[in-house]
Amino acid sequence: MKKIIASILFYALSGVGISLTLKADIGVSSFNSLNVAVSSISDIKVGTVTFLFNSLFLLAYILLAKKKEPLKYALMFVSILCLGNIINFFSYTVFGGLQLDNYFLKLLVFVLGTVIAGSATGMVISLNILPFPIESVCIRLSEMSGAPFSRFRYGVDIISVSISLAISLFYHLPIFVREGTIISLFLLSGVISFTKKAYEMNFTKQEA
Repeated sequence: MKKIIASILFYALSGVGISLTLKADIGVSSFNSLNVAVSSISDIKVGTVTFLFNSLFLLAYILLAKKKEPLKYALMFVSILCLGNIINFFSYTVFGGLQLDNYFLKLLVFVLGTVIAGSATGMVISLNILPFPIESVCIRLSEMSGAPFSRFRYGVDIISVSISLAISLFYHLPIFVREGTIISLFLLSGVISFTKKAYEMNFTKQEA
């Protein structure tokens, strides 16, 4: 039960980090570039768009999963709902009036947000109780096809960036795939890996 609560809290913390990267306005991660683009052409808040896309991946995971686990799916749904609401709350309420006029400050906020989101994501993965829907689908597809997980995960990123760019060009919107996207490509995965290793080392020490 403690791990379930911790996972949901880390989902929420990830939402805070994502909100900071959005506020920095120097580009966002691959998947979030799609969410921001769709939000920009609709009246739907970005956190709600994030929840809707995650729900689609959750549905795909449920359909692909060999073993049906209703309780796990329900908790995953609660987690992504919490994530979406946290993104909305911090993006539009807490950080809504925050002005970042200096580029260096924007860069600093973006890095801080990426570190927070990456650390929280690393903890969710390490706890291994409520996995993220996107990663769950990619893992399942990898198991079914024999192709590496990275191929499907990068595929999601490429499709997200492509659709985001297409929306921006078609609707004459700002380009959301920018320097922040490149930074997150390296920094986010690095922070996630570091967090996982730190958790594993600490867990091993506790077991000894």
